[in-house]
Amino acid sequence: DYSMGRNRYIGYLMSIPKRAFRNVRVGLDCANGASSNIAKAVFDALGAETYVINDHPDGVNINTDCGSTHMEALQNFVREKGLDIGFAFDGDADRCLAVDEFGRVVDGDLILYVCGQELKKNNELANNTIVTTIMSNIGLYKALDKIGIGYAKTAVGDKYVYENMVTNGNVIGGEQSGHIIFSKHATTGDGILTSLKILETCIENKKTLAQLTEPVTIYPQLLINVRVSDKATVLNDEDIKKAIEEVTETLGDDGRILVRESGTEPLIRVMVEAQTDEICHENVLKVVNLIKEKGYAVK
Repeated sequence: DYSMGRNRYIGYLMSIPKRAFRNVRVGLDCANGASSNIAKAVFDALGAETYVINDHPDGVNINTDCGSTHMEALQNFVREKGLDIGFAFDGDADRCLAVDEFGRVVDGDLILYVCGQELKKNNELANNTIVTTIMSNIGLYKALDKIGIGYAKTAVGDKYVYENMVTNGNVIGGEQSGHIIFSKHATTGDGILTSLKILETCIENKKTLAQLTEPVTIYPQLLINVRVSDKATVLNDEDIKKAIEEVTETLGDDGRILVRESGTEPLIRVMVEAQTDEICHENVLKVVNLIKEKGYAVK
């Protein structure tokens, strides 16, 4: 236990918010991981009324049915305790997802919207731009268009987000998974830092998290992975290219299709966002079934 390092880190996190968190009832799910002996200390010191679950790591229970990969535990905890807000970290605490006062999950796209809008309001949003990945929801982009905030799209992966931020001087970026980077304060995602920025924004605006996320309509999204023998052959097939173009034309401005190869596995990922689950399902299958019909899929 490197107590000096832990105390310096806690001190740094405490120095970031400009407001105290007094009279705010906060729930934390520490995923039995790295935030277990840090997060509560920070929120307590800032004046919050802090309630914690899954903060007793035993060496094997990290991320087990808890944390940002299993949000049900925190959702139920916030509802049962009548808390104002909740935050779930993953095992190594570089990610954070939130839960609003109604127990609804607030993912990385919504966090980017909330915190990006606050930066713009304070004239701190460099280049008037939020950095996202190609997997961010179309609903985020439509909401940002309405309030006049620009966005960049990178390949999937926080390293690509950070590369863009460094190259272009952008100050906020991240992924749906809750890996959010605030370049003024850190060079990588920090889940506890993200939670502090979210709550600070709520307090500054005298609004709940549900009120701050209300302008964003997240579109249904369906992703199907197809195991294939040769990824390049699939992506270069003219019939498949045509099918993708047809789906793009069908969806118009009310949806999108994204077909890409996995960087680590022999998979083609077919993702559609649209106004309803039915439209997503119908259009994903147009491409997935064609891949299978042409004999590219393997078991």
